[in-house]
Amino acid sequence: MGDVCDVYDGIHHTPDYQDNGIMFLSVENISTLTSDKFISRDFFEQNYKIFPEKGDILLTRIGNVGTPNVVESTDKLAYYVSLALLKAPKIDSYFLCNLICTQEFKKELHKKTLTTAIPQKINKDEIRKITFFDSTSSDERKKIGNLLKKINCTITLHEEKKSQLERLKSTLLQKMFADKSGYPAVRFSNFGDKWKQYKLSDIGEIVTGSTPPRQHPEYYSDNGVLWVTPTDITDNLISDTAKKLSVSGTRAGQVVPAGSILVTCIASIGKNALLLTEGSFNQQINCIVPNSNKFDSYFLLTESFNWLDPMRRIAGAGTMQIVNKNNFSKINTFIPELEEQIVIGNIFSKLDSLIALYKQKIEKINILKQWLLQNMFI
Repeated sequence: MGDVCDVYDGIHHTPDYQDNGIMFLSVENISTLTSDKFISRDFFEQNYKIFPEKGDILLTRIGNVGTPNVVESTDKLAYYVSLALLKAPKIDSYFLCNLICTQEFKKELHKKTLTTAIPQKINKDEIRKITFFDSTSSDERKKIGNLLKKINCTITLHEEKKSQLERLKSTLLQKMFADKSGYPAVRFSNFGDKWKQYKLSDIGEIVTGSTPPRQHPEYYSDNGVLWVTPTDITDNLISDTAKKLSVSGTRAGQVVPAGSILVTCIASIGKNALLLTEGSFNQQINCIVPNSNKFDSYFLLTESFNWLDPMRRIAGAGTMQIVNKNNFSKINTFIPELEEQIVIGNIFSKLDSLIALYKQKIEKINILKQWLLQNMFI
């Protein structure tokens, strides 16, 4: 590494932060290379004879070891000892940055990392000693660097769009659902009635799941009825890896129709998902089978964020982290007429679909990036 770049580290003491001045970066800022911390210009001039410039690489070296990013800013930047500064004027920055992300480089980095230290760290002199294979063609380096730069930019763009949608959803969750007054802060002009308070048991049947005996493998099937556990639920979605029950397995379990809402009630309290087909679930999940003539399933799925606090209070009051069927049934919630439920449910359904789409795009591009990192470097 020392053959292609010089390695420096930042100051070893915490500076006096200012309201403005020179931006101060640390390990937690590596993904964006932006920070809300600043130091004075006088302090910068006294302590930074060498500092990050456009095209340099900052590399995490304490705690999180080995995450790089290329400096894009032309402004002066200060950095803490948790980051290493790599200056490599003779090699394409994006080529080197992505080379650092390869598995082979990470293995070499790990060998020289003090993993027994708390937190773990790598000394800057050890970074210099890392060896790697390099293209002898500067043109090839530049082409590889540019390609991976575009991929990284695409990932960042999708991540930002996903974050914007998540922030919008968070805001709407706070504004479009009624508080204790029975009225939401934001609603469509053609709706004005006060929302009615219900117990969850008033919404529909409350069902607690079960686990068919494991000693009966015939209860499970590759193409049977979906069977869900809390680990299968992430971001309101049910994992493709969820098990399925055979016909005999469904007799030993609980099968509910599509449109039912699953809510985890033991340990991981309050995770939820909507069944898009008929399905079953284990005893760590309570299920609401709503009256479809009065309640919209997607509205209830979205509103269930309001049930989390009472569920946590119930769970915290017992010796075990559990919300049993009886206590779950008594939780109160405010609900408007069906027409308004459907409108609100449709908004959040579209938002969740867009968020899931961007998440899927990010995952696919990251898979492509990892393939390129494994195959475009020696």
